[in-house]
Amino acid sequence: MLKSKHLIGLEHFPVSDLNKIIDTSFKFKDILQTESRKAILLKGKTIVNMFFENSTRTKISFSLAEKRLGADSINFSASTSSVKKGETLKDTVQNIESMKIDGAVIRHGHPGSALKLTEYIDGAVINAGDGSHEHPTQAILDMVTLKEKFGKIKGLKVGIVGDILNSRVARSNIFALKKLGAEIVVCGPSTLLPSDAKKLGINITYNLNEVLNWCDAVIALRIQLERMHLGRIPSKREYHSEFGLTFERISKLKKDIVIMHPGPMNRGVEIDSKVADSDNAVILDQVLNGVASRMSILYLLLGEGNIKLWFQERVPKKFYLSQEE
Repeated sequence: MLKSKHLIGLEHFPVSDLNKIIDTSFKFKDILQTESRKAILLKGKTIVNMFFENSTRTKISFSLAEKRLGADSINFSASTSSVKKGETLKDTVQNIESMKIDGAVIRHGHPGSALKLTEYIDGAVINAGDGSHEHPTQAILDMVTLKEKFGKIKGLKVGIVGDILNSRVARSNIFALKKLGAEIVVCGPSTLLPSDAKKLGINITYNLNEVLNWCDAVIALRIQLERMHLGRIPSKREYHSEFGLTFERISKLKKDIVIMHPGPMNRGVEIDSKVADSDNAVILDQVLNGVASRMSILYLLLGEGNIKLWFQERVPKKFYLSQEE
């Protein structure tokens, strides 16, 4: 299993654990190609999904991953809970903990909320996004997608474009890519780039065309208007012109590059529809890899069964994507 009890962020996460999650994700993706799409490895485990912020892909992906693993899954929504009556995070979590859960997935608007949760429960805690801090499971599925596409991550040139300052996805991707040996350049308006770029060990540019001509893959990020102060960008139209992945800009490149986006997309702002729906885009692959990688995370944090034995006994070789023999 993993050295780590929780998955709070990737900044200090062991690279051996990161690689193990990525490699195990491919086994689960093989399982998702079978007729049953299930690996009952968490039977008897209870996991609560605590979402204090809106979510589509992450919430559904975790729920599906838990069901595919045979776990009992409980979905908590802050908007219909006693949080609306003034109940604190501590009281909410301790009440849920008293019902004997094995793990918790949390998304919260405040940085550090996932770490705080580990003080209140004994089970494994998985961070599904805490404010503008980190979103480790998104970065892991992105690493799975890159490795699936290129066969490696070390030495890859990856551009991250958009609202880096407010993006938890960007921070987690930067930590993951650096640990795995990729080169990183971030690009965006100066008002949306982090002041601690040197501390993060990343290169910055304001010229998107330079990034696109340099990189093997580009991750486009949306403008997070809900997390920024007014005046960070002059207008969506101007942002699209300077930093959008437009069809015209991509069609002028001399080589094919892989185009990624964590979602939700703002079509016509950070990316054109023709680009998002093109053969170069792996956005829907990212979504499927999200289920496989979250199955991997849940299994490695909570599981006790032997996935290799389970895999060999139940998955026909015709479904192998992970070259498991």
